[in-house]
Amino acid sequence: MRSPAQSWLTDMDGVLVHEDRALPGAAEFLQRLIDKKRRFLVLTNNSIFTPRDLAARLARTGLEVPESAIWTSALATASFLDDQLPKGSAYVIGEAGLTTALHEIGYTLTDSDPDFVILGETRTYSFEAITKAIRLVGGGARFIATNPDVTGPSADGPIPATGSVAALITKASGRIPYFVGKPNPMMFRSALNRIEGHSESTVMVGDRMDTDVVAGIEAGLETILVLTGSTTAEDIERFPFRPARVLPSIAEAIDLV
Repeated sequence: MRSPAQSWLTDMDGVLVHEDRALPGAAEFLQRLIDKKRRFLVLTNNSIFTPRDLAARLARTGLEVPESAIWTSALATASFLDDQLPKGSAYVIGEAGLTTALHEIGYTLTDSDPDFVILGETRTYSFEAITKAIRLVGGGARFIATNPDVTGPSADGPIPATGSVAALITKASGRIPYFVGKPNPMMFRSALNRIEGHSESTVMVGDRMDTDVVAGIEAGLETILVLTGSTTAEDIERFPFRPARVLPSIAEAIDLV
């Protein structure tokens, strides 16, 4: 029997917000977490933005989330590298969310004999930078990617994301990256460490079966799928695993806090 939920992890896009608007019940859910003094983190695989950027984005939708309650794949990657090789060096393809996280753990960013090549999300992938990454990985640098998402959303439709560019580097170098973000349960474990939470008393709320739910199950968390994002009720039957609960939206989770 599981312990009563003391801490919560929740995905951001598709659970709390959709594009630039808050989803129904999101503000009330976050307020309930605060009122009940629950430890919580808002998670995202997006590595472009810093927690400050994301807190400001959420505030524009009417959702007040402190920077300290936001956990990105960039922060999870930095946490992983700090454990693996403290004060190391890296060649980075990414934006402020990733480079800031690496600077904060004392990493040196360089294109000269780095310990790691780290690939994150960026809005302007450079062929020159990708070529450099291929050569460094081929020369022995260890290959890390923030997340395996192959596409990301935009106003004009899907755009190539980290997983697609990682595949290009893999094809050219013969080296497969280690992906830190969802669906790797590593991201949830690092999030739990951040809030001193325990898997047996933590709930994960997500909108995707293939990332949020499967990673939550593998990390030993209770999982809730909400149907306001990527996964529909019909999609659930395609998967060999099940969340503990399926809810129409985050609004129905308020009374569970």
